Amino acid sequence: MKEAIADMALSIIRRHGGMIRTKTATAAGIQSRTLSALVQKGKLELSSRGVYRLTESELSSPDLFIVATRVPNAVVCLISALSFHDMTTQIPHKIHIAIERSTRAPQLEYPPLAVYRFSGNAYHEGIELHIIDGIETKIYSAEKTLADCFKFRNQIGMDVVLEALKLYRSRKKLNMKMITHYADVCRVSNVMRPYIQSLV
Repeated sequence: MKEAIADMALSIIRRHGGMIRTKTATAAGIQSRTLSALVQKGKLELSSRGVYRLTESELSSPDLFIVATRVPNAVVCLISALSFHDMTTQIPHKIHIAIERSTRAPQLEYPPLAVYRFSGNAYHEGIELHIIDGIETKIYSAEKTLADCFKFRNQIGMDVVLEALKLYRSRKKLNMKMITHYADVCRVSNVMRPYIQSLV
């Protein structure tokens, strides 16, 4: 492989935040044999099927980067969203994502996923767009995440939900209007009411 070709490919990948999908690389003029040669030389590594990462780059959230790249319609939710918003002491061992009920579940070898199916407004509302490691990542807002946690309290544990409420109250600006709205959207108003009243 010519050095000029390698340098050009590495420059393109750096402009993409240090990670690139095979499809994007091909569209940018990087041939698959160039990617393979860069892997052999130790300049690239295959992070996930079809996703290459520069070995020189240090991503703050490589797992979220892969999910945002490979599953663009997924929304980070529940424990992973709590972690992003600094509302839990839990360390998520999987990336918790929401997909639309009619969508086929993503197949990733890495990172491990916890997939939840949302429908209608419960999926579409409360999405925030955050640029993480140079890529747009969908994450539910703190208030939407609280409502989701109440909805899935049996799966994630009520202790996690109560801790999230406590940390939200101490670390975030209280937005009772949004909490109430998302409680309605997720159909957990009756369950949440006594807990959110204690926040005031």
